[in-house]
Amino acid sequence: MTDSRSHPAATSPARTPVTLLIADDDEVTRSGLRTLLAAQPGISVVGEAADGVEAVEQVRRLRPDVVLMDVRMPRRDGIEATRQLLAEPAEPPEVVVITTFENDGYVTAALSAGASGFVLKRLPVRQIAEAVRVVAAGEAVLFPAALRRMVAARPLSSAEALPKAALTEREEEVLRLVATGRSNPEIAQSLVVSLETVKTHVGNVLTKLGAQNRTHAVVIAYESGLVVPGFIG
Repeated sequence: MTDSRSHPAATSPARTPVTLLIADDDEVTRSGLRTLLAAQPGISVVGEAADGVEAVEQVRRLRPDVVLMDVRMPRRDGIEATRQLLAEPAEPPEVVVITTFENDGYVTAALSAGASGFVLKRLPVRQIAEAVRVVAAGEAVLFPAALRRMVAARPLSSAEALPKAALTEREEEVLRLVATGRSNPEIAQSLVVSLETVKTHVGNVLTKLGAQNRTHAVVIAYESGLVVPGFIG
């Protein structure tokens, strides 16, 4: 997971380019993103989609590593498209939501549906490219402060609250650190444990919460009150 900090894995181009599909109903935005992101190291833009229906069809055909998904689109929005893609039997892509407003309630719903994170359209293209590379490497892209604001703006969903099958004390500690934007290596350093131990704890957290990924687990943590505004780790 990353916030305003940069991790080494996020800035080093992969051996093979990350394949990317861009889904946005605005043709100018979509074309601009394609041109700019295709020029970034380690990224190959393999296709575009103008709505959620087309996004699902193109993913099935092109099998990109990552989808940069707008949430407000005709025919099928980015939330439903994300949910459908992640329910596919074939290995699904990672999904990064791209939005104009960081307090967009659609974004929180998309994260709950399984998106690996979100970026703002106004960000410099190098930061959007970094987000694509980060999620392709198995991490998540999230701005904790913005997520807190989004979660606070929507009612608590009992379905997403922490289940009664409680996390262990160490698992709760790891989840709180994940929610602050820490990567696995940073959590390992903070807790003075091995990286493999952290990965095991994160895996246990996801399983117990029934979370799609790290980002969804963080949404659950905020909505349940396990992580509260002001917590910095």
